[in-house]
Amino acid sequence: MSALSVSPEDVLAAASRLAGHARVTPLLPVSLPESRFASVFVKCENLQIGGAFKFRGAYNRLSQLDSQARARGVVAWSSGNHAQGVAAAGRLLGIRTAIVMPRDAPAIKVENTRAFGAEVRFYDRHTESREDIARALAAERGATLVPSYDDPDVIAGQGTTALELHEQLAPLETDALDVLLVPCGGGGLVGGCALALQAVSPHTRVYAVEPAGFDDTTRSLVSGEREKTAPGATSICDALLAPTPGDLTWPINRRYLSGGIAVSDDHVRAAMRFAWRELKLVVEPGGAVALAAALHGLADCDGGRIGVVLSGGNVDAGLYRHVLE
Repeated sequence: MSALSVSPEDVLAAASRLAGHARVTPLLPVSLPESRFASVFVKCENLQIGGAFKFRGAYNRLSQLDSQARARGVVAWSSGNHAQGVAAAGRLLGIRTAIVMPRDAPAIKVENTRAFGAEVRFYDRHTESREDIARALAAERGATLVPSYDDPDVIAGQGTTALELHEQLAPLETDALDVLLVPCGGGGLVGGCALALQAVSPHTRVYAVEPAGFDDTTRSLVSGEREKTAPGATSICDALLAPTPGDLTWPINRRYLSGGIAVSDDHVRAAMRFAWRELKLVVEPGGAVALAAALHGLADCDGGRIGVVLSGGNVDAGLYRHVLE
């Protein structure tokens, strides 16, 4: 097998950089109705700085920039959660941030990104390329590009989610997880988590969970090749609408993931309602896909210990009200 861009040791190093900067998010033992799992543990990254796990990767990337690069600033593209993570990390480190965001991004994500001090540049996701706009802006300013998932330091930072989860199991007097379910868009979070568990719990099976219609990683794991999302696909999970697995994330996920799971928008809505009603947690659609898979019994873990990552909580108020009603 060819060498990967990120190693388990990189995730351990990222955890050291993030210590005292990223929020240690709660791990909750949860009872699911009619569950066939022995125990379920929910990792609440919706309570992370910026409302999503993205702060971990952003801070790990930005904190390693030298003084000259920090002075020139950074540029990223994002529908919202990576935007907030980069903006929050930039504010902590005193680095200017500019984010290219779609015009139809949820208003709360745009507002929060600006609240962290970032400059927002809008684009039309149907007619313009966010990558081209961001690269041109970075070239004009001499700024550093910070991709949302296809970057070794970003992937390593996201992986600290699973490392932290594993460490939190000990005080709960439980053994390591049999299965971990992780939301997947471009594959940075699930790939980083899989790498982390290679270091501390290699027997744990890690599954990518995606919205139906955007299950490119799930289908890629079956075919062995990078699959693409079909044109015209739609989902309420705005944070997970990647068109194909990433150049760097795909080799990691192909090697270490046990499989993928696709969930419908109706599954996701039910999971959001469950999180609000039973856990008293606000979770956005993309952040709820792993919970949806567990709640509807889609994970292969009969009688086992299962972990679920809630990856974000930045939900549009109007959509959330509609889902709850």
